[in-house]
Amino acid sequence: MAGIYLHIPFCKQACHYCDFHFSTSLGLKSRLVDAIVRELELRHDYLGNKAPLETIYFGGGTPSLLSAAELGHVFEAIHGHFVVSPQAEITLEANPDDLSATKLRELAAAGINRLSIGLQSFYEPHLRMMNRAHTAEESTTAVRRAQDAGFENISIDLIYGVPAPGHHIWEADLANAFALGVPHVSAYALTIEPGTAFGHRLQKGTFKAAPDEFVATQFELLLVAMRGHGYGQYEISNFCQPGRESRHNGNYWRGVPYLGLGPSAHSYDGQNRQFTLANNPQYVAAVLERGEVPVTIDVLTATDRANEYLLTTLRTARGCDLVHLRTHHGLDLPGTRADYLAGLQANGWATIQGQVLTLTDAGKLLADHITLELFQSPAVAE
Repeated sequence: MAGIYLHIPFCKQACHYCDFHFSTSLGLKSRLVDAIVRELELRHDYLGNKAPLETIYFGGGTPSLLSAAELGHVFEAIHGHFVVSPQAEITLEANPDDLSATKLRELAAAGINRLSIGLQSFYEPHLRMMNRAHTAEESTTAVRRAQDAGFENISIDLIYGVPAPGHHIWEADLANAFALGVPHVSAYALTIEPGTAFGHRLQKGTFKAAPDEFVATQFELLLVAMRGHGYGQYEISNFCQPGRESRHNGNYWRGVPYLGLGPSAHSYDGQNRQFTLANNPQYVAAVLERGEVPVTIDVLTATDRANEYLLTTLRTARGCDLVHLRTHHGLDLPGTRADYLAGLQANGWATIQGQVLTLTDAGKLLADHITLELFQSPAVAE
């Protein structure tokens, strides 16, 4: 189930929480699309076998800024070098303010069959606080317009843990999301990253993040509301109606190889990772002028692979298969970390059933801490 990820590093304006690679200067957009097409030509054999592509994902940045011609240029190159399964999941991330009726027709004509719409909130003051380009009204209108245009496979993004006097805004956001009837919701806690506008303000003392207890309560409200409306939590931040998981993102968590195109994109061939240079002008120059893809190869050790397996599987509803961990990665957690695993179960943070370690709701709040505690050092794992 190989897939392709394409990073489109352009945005109309910078959201105050975002630390992804992007530029608000669009002058290089057409040339960068040409470079992505050229990179695809240079790296089309990265995935080795010629199995049909099962997923294609346009991320960013804001891929909905691509014109119909630019999108068509990319798809022509993809189909020129790969066989795309007729049942392929083809996702494009979009901002609500880009989704006009004309744009939606263009996306459908290009072959996009799944939209991931970055709503973040239905509350106008929070959108302004985060420096989002769309309005609260557009949050609802964009989804309805997409549904009317025939897009049924829609995911929306929401952000919780935004500083507020209470939880009524978050509860209203959830109610508005459920009213839209979309099959998939991704919900992320607001994190304050260094180098972002929020990060600078936090450092200056002009912004105060919500307390951990506040964020934890909103996560708990999220879990209860999702279950009450028939959405399963198949990964810590991702919820869907039955059978509506994101196939592309699910492949990441299962360790399926994929090719990442564009500046800052990651690739994985099943053994090692590659990271493309996160600089738009330098990326374009390298690819178009010198025919080189500026990548850094991250050679994964046995320890790295074991830790990645722990990291990804503990985030999912399937959990971490302890037998697989032992037989494929040489790590016997029940043998080496029996006391810690017993403590997780005694505290109600995890369960072990059929040799599968799964975090409980309480454990998901501590997922990063638990995962780091279970991470193996080279001396242990190799």
